[in-house]
Amino acid sequence: MIAALAGGVGAARLLRGLVRVVPPAEVTAVVNTGDDTVLHGLVICPDLDSVTYTLAGLNDEERGWGRRQESWVVMDALGRLGGETWFRLGDLDLATHLYRTQRRAEGVALSTVTTEIAGALGVAAHLVPVTDDELRTRVTLADGPEVDFQEYFVRHHHAVAVASVRFDGAERCTPAPGVADALERADALVVCPSNPIVSIGPLLAVPGIAERLRRRRHDVVAVSPIVAGAALRGPADRLMRELGHEPSVVGVARMYAPLVGTLVVDEADATRAAEVEDLGVRCVVAPTVMHSVDDAARLAAVVLDTVAGLRAGEGPAR
Repeated sequence: MIAALAGGVGAARLLRGLVRVVPPAEVTAVVNTGDDTVLHGLVICPDLDSVTYTLAGLNDEERGWGRRQESWVVMDALGRLGGETWFRLGDLDLATHLYRTQRRAEGVALSTVTTEIAGALGVAAHLVPVTDDELRTRVTLADGPEVDFQEYFVRHHHAVAVASVRFDGAERCTPAPGVADALERADALVVCPSNPIVSIGPLLAVPGIAERLRRRRHDVVAVSPIVAGAALRGPADRLMRELGHEPSVVGVARMYAPLVGTLVVDEADATRAAEVEDLGVRCVVAPTVMHSVDDAARLAAVVLDTVAGLRAGEGPAR
């Protein structure tokens, strides 16, 4: 069984590759909920939905979020009424949020609702939120105010400088049912190519998650979300720089070193492999940019081959 720590789009793409090279039922994705928000009275879980839609083959590749063949009748009508439309919810996407909100109002746990939605959309992999408790990423902007993550990411187009990030409620959270067991029993532990601060960070802030990775550090393989000093999508590189981390594969390795034994980096960063290994992290060089499902499957195969090599006692690959 493979357990993967997952954020949004980058994680969804790697997971899409994983379910091509192993039976989907053998994959458990532990997904970030720090990005979750409530808008128009609806419970919205962006990372869970990105992973679900991608594995269901329903995602919009061009936008990178939401569903393909989407329509915007409701948002357009809301805009004409003067309502808030900065967070665009497509008509098909709204059905997901309406169902989730209904079930949560009935007292059903988020992990159960996630299983229901994934099953209804034909996803065979196991998707589980990191916690059923309320966990919220809060961002303090450089000019002072603290805002909800979606305010920073969507309303401000993640184009404003950040002074700090915190994970509200993390200390009161417990892992969702099945999370701890998956991390303990997995044959392979994978940290997907997600923003290390605001996608993987909330997962590690939930008590017990980081400790389990630390105990199995030798088995943990991460894929760098930074290629040649830049994020392929989103603000990971800028956030790392603004919060005092080097925006590079070396910076990623330094952040992950206590928990991750191996880092997979792109061929564009091959010259920095030795610096990664100087931090005590094995470095594997491979193509990591996933333009297609085939690319994702090839990267997934590299990750699993790396895990197999580690379990067989082989040295680091370059």
